[in-house]
Amino acid sequence: MDTLFSIIIVLASILLVAVVFIQNPKGGGLSSDFGAAQQIGGVQKTNDFIDKTTWGLAGLIAVMSIVLTIRFSTTEVKAPEADPTEQGEGGQAPAAPTNGEKAPKTNG
Repeated sequence: MDTLFSIIIVLASILLVAVVFIQNPKGGGLSSDFGAAQQIGGVQKTNDFIDKTTWGLAGLIAVMSIVLTIRFSTTEVKAPEADPTEQGEGGQAPAAPTNGEKAPKTNG
């Protein structure tokens, strides 16, 4: 499932780059290629579609990235807790006190 989310993010990113290249920052872009005959409503509709597509793809990438991050962080393998029987320095287990003696101090 995580691979599917990653593929969707990559495809949306490629489409977003293509849509941004279609746009012209000065207001021309793809809509200026239609000429004066379509200025009644076709140019504005094209600009609106490209605008909505840009924001939609950007939103899709953001949401899918957040979902993928949440899914990855919940399935992450946790580090094992420290084992109390773990060996001390020198490869030997620390000595346990017997008959009320104090445990020897270790450097650590």
